[in-house]
Amino acid sequence: MSAQHQDIIDFVTQQAPFNALPDSACDYFTHHLEVIYVTRENQHQWLDSAYPKLFLLRSGVIELVAADGEPIARLTGGDYFGYPSLLSGESIKNRIEVKREALVYMLSQADFDYLRHEYKAFEQYFVRAHSNRLLSSKYQHHGDSWSERKIAQLMTRQAITLTPDASIRQCAQTMSEHRVSSIMVTQGEGQEARLIGVVTDRDLRSRVLAKGVDPQCSIAEIMSVDPKFIFENNRVFSAMHLMLKHNIHHLPVLNELHQPLGMVTSTDLLRQQKSDPVQLIGRIYKASGVADLKRYAQEVPELLEGFAYHIDDISLIGKLLSGISDALTTRLIQLFQQRHGDAPARFSWICFGSQAREEQTLHSDQDNGLLLPNGLDEEQLEYFKDMGEFVCQHLDVCGIRRCPGNIMASNAACRLSLGGWLDKFDRWLSSPTPEAMLNCKIFFDIRFISGSSDLFATFSEALSALKPDQFFYRALASELNLNSVPIGLFNQLKTEADAERHKYIDLKHRGIVIINDIVRLYALQANIRHASTLERLDALSKTQWLSKKDIFDLKDCWRYLTQLRLRAQLDNEPLPSNCINPDGLTSLERHQLKEAFYLVRQAQQAATFKFARGSL
Repeated sequence: MSAQHQDIIDFVTQQAPFNALPDSACDYFTHHLEVIYVTRENQHQWLDSAYPKLFLLRSGVIELVAADGEPIARLTGGDYFGYPSLLSGESIKNRIEVKREALVYMLSQADFDYLRHEYKAFEQYFVRAHSNRLLSSKYQHHGDSWSERKIAQLMTRQAITLTPDASIRQCAQTMSEHRVSSIMVTQGEGQEARLIGVVTDRDLRSRVLAKGVDPQCSIAEIMSVDPKFIFENNRVFSAMHLMLKHNIHHLPVLNELHQPLGMVTSTDLLRQQKSDPVQLIGRIYKASGVADLKRYAQEVPELLEGFAYHIDDISLIGKLLSGISDALTTRLIQLFQQRHGDAPARFSWICFGSQAREEQTLHSDQDNGLLLPNGLDEEQLEYFKDMGEFVCQHLDVCGIRRCPGNIMASNAACRLSLGGWLDKFDRWLSSPTPEAMLNCKIFFDIRFISGSSDLFATFSEALSALKPDQFFYRALASELNLNSVPIGLFNQLKTEADAERHKYIDLKHRGIVIINDIVRLYALQANIRHASTLERLDALSKTQWLSKKDIFDLKDCWRYLTQLRLRAQLDNEPLPSNCINPDGLTSLERHQLKEAFYLVRQAQQAATFKFARGSL
């Protein structure tokens, strides 16, 4: 064996996946590779769709660039490229740019296929790498779509603020000087400044000029107190929905520390591409009656089908459907109050499950409740009973079917006082029976919809103060093992069959639900109160409970399974809800599905080990 060949073997055996494969795999690779030297002068000749190859970079620096000129990855020693076309058979769209001349090992399609078929671990490695490449590339640039852009991307100037003791005249002068239509009113100095109000040009017209208020008065007398706001990392779609829901035209933008950053106006949002989904939500909020709501709701499936193929981030579909459910619920509450008078006491309409997580699909049912103040009398309780029955009945009319488990505000058990809800949660936490664990999975995904946000904030604060012991977490972790991913021996997909012998895999219960359960468990332990699975994972990235890689993997698996689930619903296949027939997938999609289930199983086992150690 020559010294050069030994040097190649020494290098290759240190690289994944060969460091986990038999020596025979490495020997085959090293005996069949071709050594090439890639320079700026010859960089264009290597990526050829007619002759796809696997490339392993030995030294140098190469940048992988997409067809639109966007960089995908910077590659250095030990990195591979070229494998996506080998796996998928698709033409090569990317190109390489040499940053530092590179020594590269090159393997032909036939030799790559031989290693794939002889060594499953070799194949799994590149399928996983391709899956990660697809997802990271796909979501790296999701902000290019107007609906997925973050609010921070719309802001072009810093916040214009005044303190509440500033005069109305000073406010008008400041607005004129900066050519803005609103002012954010803040209390405190520097980093301690907090938003307490907003003054708009409309306020100056209707609350000052129309009423003859002295311009020397302070803006505290005319400002809108405790205004709605949005965080800088929220999406444009979320801002549109919030402004439509509350009929506002100026929305303050805050950072995570609740410090004011700027203002987004309805004009800013109108500059973005118009959206049929947002227009539909706007019509729902203005509906004159239940008949209108039912007609608008019937547009959703067709609207969703058209919208789904024009976005990159699949999580936006769940937000869209949940936004429509929120709008229907809010408008039904308003219509009820128009018929029966204003509510006799504060109330908070709340939702649970997929609506709370903003992860609804076309087949989601109702999960909602009413949070009421303590000490209401019978007449007041009767009013809210009628409200609960009215809203739930007409949500069903609009196509959001009743909950099979009766978790709805029409049920007295889901229409409780502040103390009643807290007692229920405390009972589940202190006595983790199987029924209590099931309830925790549903009710700990909770979100405010309409009514008194202050009452809900009081409830949330009290709920956060309930501290379950480790026995609760062990019980919740043990529940994870009651459901398993559909992978059997030799990493084969395990299918079920319906009465007509259609083969299927339940993506919801055998994949997505498991991810939701895992993430909820970690979020409860870390006292994270977000309801959305992806938002919980983002929050967990700032803790020590999960590694960055685990968070990345769980996000990607959730997105991939959700995407397949949505596609199956839109295709309306003759299968049970949330199910697909894996035979209808391409070879690469089946590989990616196996890889997703494999990663979910790993996360499931890790969570069980961490929380249920010694209890199983």
